[in-house]
Amino acid sequence: MQTAVTDDQALARRFPEQIAIATAKDAQGKYNPITLGWTMLTSHDPLMMAIAVGRQRYSAEVIRKAGAFVLTFPSEQQAAEALFHGTKSGREMDKLKEAGTKTQPATKIDGVLFADAVANFECELVSEHETGDHVIFVGRVVASHMNEDASLGRLYSLGHERLGGVRPA
Repeated sequence: MQTAVTDDQALARRFPEQIAIATAKDAQGKYNPITLGWTMLTSHDPLMMAIAVGRQRYSAEVIRKAGAFVLTFPSEQQAAEALFHGTKSGREMDKLKEAGTKTQPATKIDGVLFADAVANFECELVSEHETGDHVIFVGRVVASHMNEDASLGRLYSLGHERLGGVRPA
């Protein structure tokens, strides 16, 4: 049986929620990551993925100007990095350097892959859609990568800045 509650009360029940990190190159040549909770597949053929970024975030401006982004599914070992990338602004700092994130070059776009992540997807920006206080960016996947260690757990948000891993079956 359902009972009426506030939006915030009901939204608190959405956890665990997936975590992804989108990274794009800014005008100063830095690769700027942002941790996100809202991402989804939008098409299998061609493979496309969407992310939602706050309209006022520096990363929205960076992704728009770059025309491409890498979508990363971090491993459970990257919890501290994911919190850092989601709570600091890249406008004034090199977040990858400050967090000590290990990267390797992307293969099809001007981007970087997170070396310790479960998977990385290189995306060319196809469209964007404003939805209230967020912008949905849709990217066509042009290259896919996965970690050699298939046993790595994927990082999820458990709510209230608590993170935890889920291992593959």
